[in-house]
Formats: sequence, C-alpha cells, structure tokens
Amino acid sequence: MLADSTSGPALFGTVLVANRGEIACRVIRTLRRLGIRAVAVYSDADAGAPHVALADEAVRLGPAPARESYLDVEAVVAAARATGAEAVHPGYGFLSENPALAQACEREGIVFVGPGVRALEVMGDKIAAKTEVTRHGVPTIPGIAEPGLTDEQLIAAAEEVGYPVLVKPSAGGGGKGMQAVRSAAELPEALRTARRVAAAAFGDDTLFLERLVSAPRHIEVQVLADRHGGVVHLGERECSLQRRHQKVIEEAPSALLDAATRARIGEAACRVAASVDYVGAGTVEFLVSAEAPDEFFFMEMNTRLQVEHPVTELVTGVDLVEQQLRIAAGEPLAFAQEDVRLTGHAVEARVYAEDPSRGFLPAGGRVLALREPAGEGVRVDSGLAPGLPVVTEYDPMLAKVIAWGPDRPEALARLDRALAGTAILGAVTNVGWLRDLLADPEVRAGTMDTTLIDRRVAEQGAQGDDGPSLAERVAAALLAHGEREQRPPAGVGAVWGAPTGWRLGSPRPVHYDVADAEVAVAGSRVSIDGEEHEASLRLLPATPGAPEAVLLTLDGVTTRFDLARDGDTVWLGSEGRARALRLRDRAERLAERLAALDRGDAAAHPELRSPMPGTVIAVAVESGSTVAAGDTVAVVEAMKMEHRLLAPVAGVVRLHVAPGDLVRLDQLVAEVDADETADASTASTPDTSSTTDVPPAPPAPADEAVLTPSAGPEEPH
Repeated sequence: MLADSTSGPALFGTVLVANRGEIACRVIRTLRRLGIRAVAVYSDADAGAPHVALADEAVRLGPAPARESYLDVEAVVAAARATGAEAVHPGYGFLSENPALAQACEREGIVFVGPGVRALEVMGDKIAAKTEVTRHGVPTIPGIAEPGLTDEQLIAAAEEVGYPVLVKPSAGGGGKGMQAVRSAAELPEALRTARRVAAAAFGDDTLFLERLVSAPRHIEVQVLADRHGGVVHLGERECSLQRRHQKVIEEAPSALLDAATRARIGEAACRVAASVDYVGAGTVEFLVSAEAPDEFFFMEMNTRLQVEHPVTELVTGVDLVEQQLRIAAGEPLAFAQEDVRLTGHAVEARVYAEDPSRGFLPAGGRVLALREPAGEGVRVDSGLAPGLPVVTEYDPMLAKVIAWGPDRPEALARLDRALAGTAILGAVTNVGWLRDLLADPEVRAGTMDTTLIDRRVAEQGAQGDDGPSLAERVAAALLAHGEREQRPPAGVGAVWGAPTGWRLGSPRPVHYDVADAEVAVAGSRVSIDGEEHEASLRLLPATPGAPEAVLLTLDGVTTRFDLARDGDTVWLGSEGRARALRLRDRAERLAERLAALDRGDAAAHPELRSPMPGTVIAVAVESGSTVAAGDTVAVVEAMKMEHRLLAPVAGVVRLHVAPGDLVRLDQLVAEVDADETADASTASTPDTSSTTDVPPAPPAPADEAVLTPSAGPEEPH
C-alpha cells in the first residue's frame, strides 16, 4: 500500500474548487492537508452549505439553477481570477468534462486540474473514443459506431451485429438515452426514443449500436498519467450494482477477476490513456461477461475523478486528489506500476435523497438531525450538516459511506454496520434499502451483474411502503403523551380542564392519531387496532453533535430510536431506517372526514399530485382544456429527473399550478373532471413546445412514474 507525501513545497498557493456537496468538501480537505488555500463557489441554494464553511474563501456564482451558477464557465473563471486561484479543480459532474472550462482556464493562465482538451473531446464522444482505442489494440464490444448513422442504417446493421443490441447516444453519459432492444420489432421505437432523449440532454442525437452482453459486469480501472509519459493503473473497481444505469454500490477489487485478467485489463486501461496523451486521474470502463470473465470490452473513459474513487484510495493508500494536484503542477509520478499493491477490500454505498417506496423518486426536505457513522475501517464523504436544506436543483446524492476490511466479507459487514449507524432525519433517503441490497444472496456471494437491481424490483412487483411499524407508532404516541403530561396548564383552573386521562381506578385512555392509526395510551398500557401492549419510553441523555434519542420497551423488547421533531411530525430513525410520523388531533381528523363526505365520489374528479418536491417546468395544457387519458398535463423536475403527470381519464383539466411554480410532495397540481364522452378524437392536443425534452408515453394511471433525465449536467456515474 502506497502512502502520499505530506511534506515539501506547496504545489499551488490557491486552488478554486468548482463544485459543491460532498466532493467539494472532500477536495478541500486534501487542499488543507497540503497547506493550499481553498476557494469554494456556491449558488444561492448553497449559501449555508458545509463546503462553503470549510473553505478559506467562498464566491457566489449565481442563483440556484445550475445553468446560472455551477455550469457558468465565465462565472467560475471570474471567481478564480478574483481570488487569485492558480488552479481550478472541477470535482465530478457539472463542468468536470467540459472542454470549454479547460480552454477558458488556459486562456487565463489558470491550471485546469484535469486532462487536456484533446482527451476531453475524444473521450467525450463515444464513437470517436471507440475508434481511437481500437487503433491501440483495446478490445471493444461488437457493433457499429460511425458518425451520422441514420435509423435505416442502424436497423440494417443490427441484423449483422445480432440481437439483443444496445442503442447508445454518442454524446453524454450516465445511461441517458440507452435502450436495450431484444428483437427487430422493438428497434424503430427504441431509436426514436433514444434520439429524443439524446437531443434533449446533450444537444446531439447521434446514435450507435453495440451487442448486448449477457450477464454483464461493469468493471472500471483507475489510471494516473503524468506530463512526462508515465502511466500507471491502481487496480479495478466493481460497479455492477446499478439502477437506471447509475451506480449504487461499488467495491475494489472485483470478486470476478483473477490476477492474470487484472493485469491484462490494467494494461489495456493504460493503453487507452496513452492513446489520447492523457494527464491526471481518469477511469476506463469495461464490460465483462460473468459467463466469460477473462474477456473484457472497452465502454468509455471518464476524464475526471469518479464518485467511487474512495474505494481505490482505501486499498492502495493513494490520495487521488493529491495525485491530481501534483500532476497538474508538473510533477512526475513518484511510483511505478510495480509499486502498486492492493491491500484488503473496500466497499462504498451512495446515500441518495430518494424514496424507494415511491419508485426511487427524488425527495427533498431539511436535515433536522444527523448522525454519521465512524469506527475502524469506516470513512464518510459527506456534504451534510444539521439544518441544511436538501435542495432539488441538483443531483440527489447526499453522501457516501465507505468501509475497508482485510477481506470482502469483513468489508461488507463493516459497511452494513456503518449504514445501520447512519441517521438522516428530515429527508427520505435510501439508507435502509442499501442495507437490504447488501444482504442480497448474490451480492454476498459476489455473483451480481448489472441487471440484479432491476430483476429484484421486478420480482417484488410494485410494492409500496408497508407503513410505520407498531414500535414506531407506539413510540410517537408515547412521545406526544409525555409532552402533553409535562405541558403546564394555562389559565386559572385549567388544571381541572386539562385532558390528562386521570380518574379513580385505572386511568382513562388518551387517544392519539399517529400516521392515520389511533393509539390509546393509559399508563403503561397501549392499545392499537384492538390489541393491548405493555410499553414505556425513556429519553436518553443528549450527546453533542448527535440527534436526540429514546429507548422504547414494547412487550419486553427494547428499541433505540434517533429523534427529531418538525411541527406536528415526528421523525424516528433506527438501524439506518428513518420514518416521518404525523400526529393529528381529533378536531383535524373530524375536519378531514367531513371534507371527504363533501367531495362525494372522488373518482369523478381525479387529482394529479406532485410525486416529489420540485419545480413545475412545463404545463402542456390550459385550464379548461379537454384531454384524453394518458395526455401529459404537467412536468415536474427535481434533482435532474423529470416526472410527467398524465391525465388518468378523459375529461376537462383544472390547473392549480403554472410553469416555474415550486411544489411540495403530494401538492395538488391539477384535477380532471371526468367526461365519459371524451376520447382521443375529441381531446385537445397538448402543447408540448415547452417540453420537447420529454418523450411521449402511452396512456398510464396518474400515479405511474414516467421518469426521464432532464437536460442539464451529466449525473456522476
């Protein structure tokens, strides 16, 4: 295992970090360790973010939308000039692979901490990249990759390539626009969809075809290349656990490769880097069939730091950000290939602000309380802090939890324990789901492939959240009961009017509505759904920097909950899973029941509600228009995902929002007054001029998620 140098002259005096969140914090920590002054940039949405506080200086770029802040090349370069930054580190995502930033830095005499423009341009075009690496003897997936291919040419080529095939946009990345096609009949529509998405997301609808590899494993190799011709690789990472082509859990090394294949794939990655005179840290991605693990095929090269770089750092002892800075400053690599050793095993889990029970839709909120794990072999790269809003303008990744162990089973066990010790209260996250994924038999055995998550979701069906557990409901009710008993009475004689439940004999039960369930509390007895239980709750002493916590003993079983309060909502966290439980009084319950009676037959007036907090980016119809079932009514965007709200029935639309409006989770967007006589022939044609980046969909129920990536910066993948 190598160790980075921490002595010697400073590489740069000042470096600007052109990013946000956990990656900005991670880069700034290395800058501070090296004695380099760190400059942060921020949008209005991030004014109070941790990366701003961590830096020595911070510069506002603009308002919340990324195109007006983090994607504004001129604003970033102006910030570098104003602060005297000698170099710009782009992190990943945003402008990290944009040649325009590299060129602008060069014009200003500022060092871009990344590869040269040629490498960015060649590897940013998948067709050009595939052609280039083929000339250098790197194996590629059989297919056709030529500029300007028409649909007719692609259809003809597919017959020669052989089905199944994968349709891929040449520009961009992150899986956007990719379509798996298993028969000739499916190909024409897949090509139309891929072109629409590619044009919207990347401004380029060029497509190419590859054979779809069976039982695919996604394996990538980390490379470092200096300005003196030195190129080394730091082993491979297994990135096969993906959902919608976005990585979820990564590890190093791969459980699939033997030593001989590891050496060959590493040499191939170095040839890829050399083919474009690469400089800095980069990642070469390969596809390997689990059925033939000694064969690998080049997919693409990511010309930047990767989200999953910590697992490589933990098994090699190399700080990749430090190496990026040393290379950018002109230093040669201080070690050779034979010096690189992989020690132990490391696994990383990405923590996203998303709701697995709602089809992994993005989730917003505010971090009310936070506990991040620590311990032997555990590392957390995070951009979180108590009180921080979880904004919906950017990628939903909040943090990364990484664990190292002397072997793979120990690394997996440590990661699971670390996730169990994670509490993020105030926003829905995927932490509990990550623990379930780690427990999957194929994951434990190391036999997973890129289809595993999709297969598991399909096997489980469209199962939603089972709702709060008995323990969660009882804990919330006992918390409310304890606060009620401690609340001082108001006014003269109020002690006699306070509803304490006291009476001669046994106490009268006091009723609480917790997440639409009635819980009756009478002393140590709790009743829910007619079943009685013995329960008690104890507040734990406060720990600095940690959430409040309580111990619930229910029928002899004790559970620890982290606790946060938000008005009439209580957040409880346990074993990595967090739950928001709303407490309602009897008056509110009665009002809701009366309102339901007044509505009458709700099916005659279907409601379209926002499935996530976000922004209404398009309204396809006018209020009073007639629509057919399945027509797009509005489009809501959050965290670079778009969700189209479709008319569930034919009828007349009543809108409650306009383009640009911010909406909350479950906020009413529109209603459709059903009209059985209306059909597609009488319905008005929606105006989709403002939503050209959203491909049309067949009729579907209003609560079906129809997700498409929004046009904007590529998600880190």
